[in-house]
Amino acid sequence: MQKNEERTSLNKDLPESEHNPDRRSLSSDSTVVGFHQDEEQHWVVELSCGHTQHLRHQPPWQSRAWVIDPAQRLEKIGQPFACGWCAQSPDNDNLGT
Repeated sequence: MQKNEERTSLNKDLPESEHNPDRRSLSSDSTVVGFHQDEEQHWVVELSCGHTQHLRHQPPWQSRAWVIDPAQRLEKIGQPFACGWCAQSPDNDNLGT
């Protein structure tokens, strides 16, 4: 059996729940271009690379209060965003070719 190592996703020192936990770089190639809500009314960020990512605000596990505020979401437009899909290696089984 493999040992399951858990990492915390909430950093109390930061306003957002995840601060580069997997060492992704903030690439200027990926920026926030918009937001929409999915069928369950969760917010999804739309990125310039074409990918999307859910941005849930569900304390205490995910603290992203800015997601539920329209003015704060608007301020994120054009800001860099580390895309998890782009950061994955091309030989990853999760990415279909």
